[in-house]
Amino acid sequence: MKILLVSMNNLHFTRWSEQLKESGYEVFWFDILDQGYSPALSWMTQYVDWKKGFLKKRGRTFIKKRLPKFFSFLSSKLDVSVETAFEKALLEIQPDAVHSFALYISCTPIFKVMKKHENIKWMYSSWGSDLYYYQNIPEYLNDIQKVLPRVNYLITDCLRDHKIAIKHGFKGDFLGAFPGGGGFKLTAIQKYIKPVAERKVILIKGNQNRSGRALPVLEAIVSISKLLIDYKIIVFGATNPEVRAFQNQKELDITVNGILSHDQILKLMSSSLIYIGNSNSDGMPNTMLEAICSGAFPIQSNPGNATAEVLTHQSNGLLIEDCEDMEEIKQHITFTIQNLDMIQKAFEYNQLYAQEHLSRTIVTKKVLLMYQSTEPNYATN
Repeated sequence: MKILLVSMNNLHFTRWSEQLKESGYEVFWFDILDQGYSPALSWMTQYVDWKKGFLKKRGRTFIKKRLPKFFSFLSSKLDVSVETAFEKALLEIQPDAVHSFALYISCTPIFKVMKKHENIKWMYSSWGSDLYYYQNIPEYLNDIQKVLPRVNYLITDCLRDHKIAIKHGFKGDFLGAFPGGGGFKLTAIQKYIKPVAERKVILIKGNQNRSGRALPVLEAIVSISKLLIDYKIIVFGATNPEVRAFQNQKELDITVNGILSHDQILKLMSSSLIYIGNSNSDGMPNTMLEAICSGAFPIQSNPGNATAEVLTHQSNGLLIEDCEDMEEIKQHITFTIQNLDMIQKAFEYNQLYAQEHLSRTIVTKKVLLMYQSTEPNYATN
C-alpha cells in the first residue's frame, strides 16, 4: 500500500509518521509548506523544494528583504503553486491513500486536486484546535464545510471533534481518536520519574497567545503564595513579556523559561507534583498526556469537554471550566495542595492508564491496524 502524507514539518508529524517506519507500506511525504528536506524523515520519500520558480535562496532573500512588493509579485507569477506541485506528485506516486494533517494547512490547499481525483482515498487528521476553534471563523468554516464531505476517513485526537466533523458535513468512516503524535515512549520517561513524596515543583505551561491562558494561572499562583512557600514554581514555553515578567515575583520561588526541548520538559514533568495547562481552545493536550505519563498531577482546561474524556475531576486530575477565571484556578490549586492523598492515588491510576492507553507500543499497533482497515482488500474476521 502506498500512502502519501501531506503536512508541514513539526514534532507531532515526525512522531506520528515514525509509526509507519517498519509498517511495510511505501510512505511518501509532500511538504505542504516547502520547508525543505528533513533528516528525521529520511526513511520516507520526500517531495520538497518544489516551490521556487525563480532565483535561488540567496537571490530570493535579497529581493524579499529589499523589495517585498516586487518579491510578492514575482513569486505569485513565477513560483510553482501548491496545487500544481501536489498534483504532479500525486500522479507520479499513484497512492492508495492521501493522509492530510490539519485541515487549513494540509487539506484546503489541495482540495481542488483531491476533488478532481475522487477515486483516491483521503484521510484527514484533526489536531488541537483544527475544528473546534476554526469553525467559529467564517472563512475557515467555509473551508471546513467544503473539505469534510470529500474526506473518506477521519482521525482525531479527541472524540469531541468527530461530532464537530459530522455537524459540518463529514459522512465518511471515523477511524478513531489517538494522541496527536502517536503514543509515548514510557520506558524513556520512566528513568526520570520521582516518587510523589519527593516532588516539590509546580509546573506551568507558559503560553499566553491566541489560545494559551497562562496569565490567570500565574495570577492565581501569586494570590496564594503563602500556601506555596515550600514549592518551586517553574514556567516553560513563556514567550509573552507579561508572562516573563513573573520572573520578578519576590513572594515565590519562580523560574520562567522560554522554549525548552522536549526532553527537558519531560524531565521537569517527571519531578513535578502538579502540572497546569490552561487554554481557551485545544483538542486533547499532548502536554497533559505527557504529564500523566510522567506522574505529575494534571490541572487542565476543558474546552468543549475534550479533556474530560481522559480526566475525571478530583480523581486523576482537575478540570478548569473557565480558563479566564483566576478564582476557579486558585481554588483548584489550593484543593490539590491540601489533598496529597488524592495526588498519590492519581499518580498510581495515571501510571496504569499510561501503560494501558498511551504506550507507544500499544498506540502504534492500533494505528497500524487503523491504516490496514483502509486497504482495498481489507476484510474483518
